[in-house]
Amino acid sequence: MANKEDSDDLPLPEPPPERVSSTDAPVGAPAPRAARFGEGPEGEGARRERGVAGARAGFFARTSQFLHDVRAELKRVSWPSASDVKNTTIIVVIAVIFFAVYLFAVDRGITFVITQLDSFLQWLVGKLA
Repeated sequence: MANKEDSDDLPLPEPPPERVSSTDAPVGAPAPRAARFGEGPEGEGARRERGVAGARAGFFARTSQFLHDVRAELKRVSWPSASDVKNTTIIVVIAVIFFAVYLFAVDRGITFVITQLDSFLQWLVGKLA
């Protein structure tokens, strides 16, 4: 068992921070969430890219860097071979033809059933009248 003296050495847990409600704010103070996303206390951008210090680069420098990065990324892409492209194209064309024929047949079948029901109802109304 632990001694009572050992428990005196343990630090007490910190109390949770107090909550601020809209009723606690002084009159005329802005709402707690009134600042736009990304703005600091003085209205300056609060978030910067990591490792960036100093003035921001100009438009043309950033555009040039972006195009350089795009070219470098495209070199790392694993492009499919010509035979892979041909095979997947053939599969897609066959699937499109299959579903086109299937949907055409379903459409014709439903049209036939509705036409027959319509003619039956016309015949039935003629008999009853």
